[in-house]
Amino acid sequence: MSARNNVPPSTIGVDLVDGGVVVEYHDGREVFYHGPPEPVEGPLTTPPGKEVHVLVTDPDGVEGVMTYINDRNTHDDILETTGVGRVMLERDDEEELFPGVTVATEAYSVRVEADLSVVDGRVFVFAEDEMSEHAYELVESAD
Repeated sequence: MSARNNVPPSTIGVDLVDGGVVVEYHDGREVFYHGPPEPVEGPLTTPPGKEVHVLVTDPDGVEGVMTYINDRNTHDDILETTGVGRVMLERDDEEELFPGVTVATEAYSVRVEADLSVVDGRVFVFAEDEMSEHAYELVESAD
């Protein structure tokens, strides 16, 4: 089975805790994303070359859907057992992950944009590699 197919996400558990976000996979494992997430108004462009994960939660932040963007390491069957989805984007490509949430490639970075008037919940973006972890939450503009 190819490790580079789009895989639709399933609803998974989420726990917003002090210091980060815990994601509870279907296979019983949990992953902790260090934070707290930095609030970002408007579109977010991740640092280049990072693994990017987008989490859209329900309004209460207890469940959501997680999608890996351009993940070339995780095989389809592993994603399917965890409930995590994957979207593979070509150069200068854009795709709607969830109603109101789009992702696009931008050089070696990923741009994530959310229309929060459409999204009935919260939108988190995690960008990481072996050297650093970044956590963001897309929020309404203050004006």
